[in-house]
Amino acid sequence: MSKALEGIRIIDMTHNQAGPACCQILAWLGADVIKLEPPKGGDVARVVQRDIPDQDSLFFLVFNANKRSLTLNLKSEEGKKLFRKLLAESDVLVENYSPGALKRMGFGWDVIQEINPKLVYATVKGFGTYGPYSHFKSFEPIAQAMGGAMSITGHPGGPPTYNWAAIGDSGTGMHLAIGILAALQQRHTTGKGQEVEVSMQDAVLNLNRVAIRDHQRFGKPKERTGNQLGNTVPGTTYPTSPGGPNDYVFIFAQPQMWEAFLGAIDRPDLKDNPKFATGEARWENREEMDAIVEEWTKTKTKYEVMKILGDAGVPSGAVQDTGELIRDEHLREREMIVDIDFPNRGVYHTLGCPIKLSDSHADIVRPPLLGEHTDEVLEGLCGVDPQDLARLHDDGVV
Repeated sequence: MSKALEGIRIIDMTHNQAGPACCQILAWLGADVIKLEPPKGGDVARVVQRDIPDQDSLFFLVFNANKRSLTLNLKSEEGKKLFRKLLAESDVLVENYSPGALKRMGFGWDVIQEINPKLVYATVKGFGTYGPYSHFKSFEPIAQAMGGAMSITGHPGGPPTYNWAAIGDSGTGMHLAIGILAALQQRHTTGKGQEVEVSMQDAVLNLNRVAIRDHQRFGKPKERTGNQLGNTVPGTTYPTSPGGPNDYVFIFAQPQMWEAFLGAIDRPDLKDNPKFATGEARWENREEMDAIVEEWTKTKTKYEVMKILGDAGVPSGAVQDTGELIRDEHLREREMIVDIDFPNRGVYHTLGCPIKLSDSHADIVRPPLLGEHTDEVLEGLCGVDPQDLARLHDDGVV
């Protein structure tokens, strides 16, 4: 089976999370992603939060599947010369250095265009390359704070709260992947590459558009509401048996589901109760209604609640912890939890591709060892012969 992005070559000069996540999903979709790393140490993510001494960290492994690793010293003249050849043979360059860093290396956009006019140059920045904040550094929590996500997350009366789902890092990476695909599509028409830029603040703001809408609806900043979703009751998390830290289920019974919900929890007697007959009445009496729901959910596990309500057509979801996600049969059947055997480490669990294409199955291939594909890339794409390869290794160029 052919791959959707087969024939597209991407140079991945990114580190940590946003850029690597972007390039990994493009690699899953069939692009040839060459991870360009410094010869000494490689991507800093290889050593961040190591769980096994002298082994690539899980942090690196979960963001760099399906890539090839090329080491190249871009501080050397020979390294720069080889990089120019690589640019000439590629379709996309992705980087997340500080603003102006690549230009200082001698590879600004004007130079890249001269080398390869068809190349798409994609960059991730905390606040973009222009604007008053453009020289500021950013990490996940900074992006969440500045993009508005933190202001609407948390419980009433409590402080703004950080969301551990990486909407600032991986979320930005997904936006960048969309931009790259758009630029490649436009290249079919223009024959030229272009710059693609996504800032972390912009990406988080885009995910936060409903809160911006509500500010305009109500004329004030959106308040934190904890787990309560709108004015719907039931519309929050409820505790379940046996009462562990994540033994909760989220139930969202919209008004048209009210009778089905009552049937599922075996409380048809509430149908004609004026306290709960309408959505407005349920909201006014939500404490009493939530107590009734909780009394029922506490007698069952979160999975039992989810099945009963799911079969009745009422949306609900068990609050799954990370261990439960790894074991989830549904996710494993959909190849969203995948077991990978990595050299000198053994088997670890990672995520699969969330985008399912009927004619392009995403096979998950283990991440590369540092410099594992250096020789094949330089021979195949840059025309370096075996004798020169040996010298380049000896001289520390690769």
